[in-house]
Amino acid sequence: MEKLNIQIVFLVVVSSVIILSLLFASLVCWPKYLNLADLQNSVKAKEQEISWQKEYFLNLDRIKNELKNYEQELLSVESALPRDSSVPALLNFLQIAASQSGLILKEISPFTVASSEDIANVKEIQMSFVFEGLYSSFKNLVLGLENSARFIDVENISFASPKEKSPFTFNIRVKVYSY
Repeated sequence: MEKLNIQIVFLVVVSSVIILSLLFASLVCWPKYLNLADLQNSVKAKEQEISWQKEYFLNLDRIKNELKNYEQELLSVESALPRDSSVPALLNFLQIAASQSGLILKEISPFTVASSEDIANVKEIQMSFVFEGLYSSFKNLVLGLENSARFIDVENISFASPKEKSPFTFNIRVKVYSY
């Protein structure tokens, strides 16, 4: 009988230990395990995000290096459509172009600055000028304006026939673009 009592006590103790272990595992360890699983999923998501960002920045570096091959073309676009609509720089350009062509800049009319209706973020500056000189010089000026790196549209040209032994008077209206 003593042997039976020892076995019963042993079974009760063992079963109590098992029940307490299961209870401990379900109340303490299981929430910690779920928390660990959530953290592991978060780490995997962040690692994936970092991987995508690395790929994105590598792609940007590749594009940057590719654009270096077109640096000269990009500079010509920059000179055709400068960032600022500096009217003094434009007037200086036209004065130099006129003097190189052999013309005299006689008059500058007031200018207007407006936003382009056709192209977003592009400003249009309209100006009118009066030049004096030979017809061949004026032709060279117009060709120079049309072939210049700046995006200049010649909108209107008019001239009067000269009086005896006097130079031509040329009126020209241009539209210059910037952004």
